Amino acid sequence: KTLKFCNEISQNFRDLSKTLNLTNTDFIRTTEERHKKSVQNLWKELEKNGDIYLSKYSGWYSVSDETFYSDNEIEELDGKKRVISSKSDVEWMDEESYFFRLSKWEKPLLEFYDKNPDFISPISRKNEVISFVKSGLKDLSVSRKSFSWGIKVPKNNDHVIYVWLDALTNYISALNYPNTSDPLFKKFWPASIHLIGKDILRFHAIYWPAFLLAAKIDLPTKVYGHGWILSGDEKMSKSKGNILDPLEIISEYGLD
Repeated sequence: KTLKFCNEISQNFRDLSKTLNLTNTDFIRTTEERHKKSVQNLWKELEKNGDIYLSKYSGWYSVSDETFYSDNEIEELDGKKRVISSKSDVEWMDEESYFFRLSKWEKPLLEFYDKNPDFISPISRKNEVISFVKSGLKDLSVSRKSFSWGIKVPKNNDHVIYVWLDALTNYISALNYPNTSDPLFKKFWPASIHLIGKDILRFHAIYWPAFLLAAKIDLPTKVYGHGWILSGDEKMSKSKGNILDPLEIISEYGLD
């Protein structure tokens, strides 16, 4: 049922790419076999290099944000624990988990930002990232046992790989990683820019570079974190439903 639903949603985006007259040469999904192979290979590289270990996770998790949060990022509203920034509900998780040694890459990341001053833009986002890293990085939980939807951890099918380690690998799985001799990989990696929303800046400017450094893969040239389109004073969001329908806009105002 879950895959059927995702197939329907995915097809909407494929159709929309034609409606918007986009000239994309590929369309990859994280359920595809080529992506699964790339993710599991990256996992094996991180494990081989000593950057993944098995332990236990206890902490706050937001299902809608697909993110783990610390105590100082949580507040209580109307008797519920919520994320201060996104207002998403969180639940306390307590389960066995694999961890990525993010703390090990704190100094190398700061050195990289220093040597590559244009890596993160605009300057406000760069300062935000550097401040977060300087405040101290904790090892990152990179697997879950409480559900089965996702890519399995190699040699341990009880665990599913954390969605962000899975999803970020999409940038290179579309280029046929781990075959770094592939023409697509040689032509398009490192990416010239990751253009992202500011709410996923941490994943692209901290976690993803750390994964790549640990796996000895070149980092993208630039990460640009843009602001949100607001509806009133709130972020426009599919989950909140305060969105505009692109088909209605095109019908009334034209494609451009």
